[in-house]
Amino acid sequence: MATIKELLTTSTGTEGSLLIEKKIYDTLIDPVVRTRVGRQFAAFTITDIPGSSVDVDTVDPKSMKVNKIAEGAAIPISLEAYSSFNMKPAKYGLRMAITKEMMEDAKWDLLAHNIEQAGLYMAYNEDKLLISQALDNATQTQGGGAALTISDITTAMQYLEDEDYSPDVMLVGNEQANDLRNIDTFVEAHKLGTRETFENGLVGTIFGMKIARFSTNSAPSTTYAKYGYVMDTKHAYVIAEKRPVTVENYDDKIHDLSGAVVTQRVVYRQLRAGAICRVTTG
Repeated sequence: MATIKELLTTSTGTEGSLLIEKKIYDTLIDPVVRTRVGRQFAAFTITDIPGSSVDVDTVDPKSMKVNKIAEGAAIPISLEAYSSFNMKPAKYGLRMAITKEMMEDAKWDLLAHNIEQAGLYMAYNEDKLLISQALDNATQTQGGGAALTISDITTAMQYLEDEDYSPDVMLVGNEQANDLRNIDTFVEAHKLGTRETFENGLVGTIFGMKIARFSTNSAPSTTYAKYGYVMDTKHAYVIAEKRPVTVENYDDKIHDLSGAVVTQRVVYRQLRAGAICRVTTG
C-alpha cells in the first residue's frame, strides 16, 4: 500500500491532477497559414448574377480576315465569330456545432475561433478550384525533365506568344519553386527577396513574369508540387460568385448546441485556354 509521501511525488502523481500544479498557456496556437494565390490574378469576377448561372460571351480570336481583292472583283464578307460559355456557381461550405457546456467552460471563444479558421479553409478551397476548374484546362502543356529549367519556362512563354498572349505570371508548386531557387541566373537576381516575397508567396520575377508559389496542400493532390502554370492574367481565367463567403449562426435548442454554417457559391473557369500553359516536371 502506497504511503501519502509516495503519492505526492511527481514520479507517481499524474500531471494535471489536483496534486500537481500545471500551467495552461493562455494563448491558442493557430496552425500555419498556407501560401495563397487568391483572386489577385483573375481577369475579372462576376458577382451580379440574377439567376443560378451566367453566360459569358467572347469574340473568337483570328476570326476576321483581310483579303487582297482584284480590280472589279467582289469584296468578300468577313465578320468576327463569337462564342459563349455558361458558368454555374456550386455551393461549398461547412458547419460547426459546439455544446453550450463547452462554450461555457472553454478557455477561449471556440465558436469565434472556428469561424475564423473556416474562412481560411474556404479560401484554400478557392485555390483548389482555381487549379482544377481553370488552370488544368490549359491548351498547351510543356513537359519537362526531372527539374524545371529555363528552357521549360521560355517554351511555355512561346506557346502563349504564338497565340498573341503576353505571359505575365507563372504559378509554381513547391518542387518547381525549389528548382527555381537552384537556377543560378534566377537566384542571383532574387536572392535578397522583398516584403512581398514573404507576405504573398512571390518567389521573384523572370523574363518580366511574376513567379508566385501555391501551396501543395491547397492543390487537388500532392502531384501538383511538380506543376507550374504560365499565363496571361488578362485572359487566363474568370470567377463567378453568386454568394460570397457567408456566416450564419444558429442555436439547436433540442441538443443544447450553438454553431455556425459557413457557405459560398462560386465557380472558376478558364477564359481563354490558349492564355495558359501547364508546365510539368518528373
